[in-house]
Amino acid sequence: MIVIRFSYFSSGNHSGHPLTTESGALRAIISQALAAHKGGTVTVLSSLLAVQDAVGYIPHVALEEVAQFMHATVNDVWGVASFYPNFRFDPPAEHVVEVCWGTSCHLGGAAPVLKAVMDVLDMTAEGDTQDGAITFKYNTCLGACAQAPVISLNHQLMGKMTPYTARERVMRLRNGTEEAAS
Repeated sequence: MIVIRFSYFSSGNHSGHPLTTESGALRAIISQALAAHKGGTVTVLSSLLAVQDAVGYIPHVALEEVAQFMHATVNDVWGVASFYPNFRFDPPAEHVVEVCWGTSCHLGGAAPVLKAVMDVLDMTAEGDTQDGAITFKYNTCLGACAQAPVISLNHQLMGKMTPYTARERVMRLRNGTEEAAS
């Protein structure tokens, strides 16, 4: 995943950001993600997922690129993007923490793990920490059900979490001492 520190929806001077729509680099990354997205059924949804996997979020220019790629309108693409809560429209923070909330994790004790993580991050809901260093989000399934409850730190899965181990791992990530913090 490439993390880009530029948001189309923000205001102000974008100089100093290497991946702006003016430089064309962001558009090139999006175009590459769409071009590599072949085989099977290609839909607006699958195209948006490919972009978010490549860029880390859905910038406004991606809506235009996906619309052109899919021969659809920007409004049609926006309708799909805004319907699904897993899409984000601002760049994620440097670090991403996810807590699985799927059935296996929920039944395996994700609630106290979730509370421990949110306490460490001083958050009450999904989003970015006040210092902008960590993006926190719920995940409907991280695909490691046998290891429930599961968290992900920077896309590295960690299973059999307890509130204590989750708290410790997130604190180390926050302090810059977590080995998964890359």
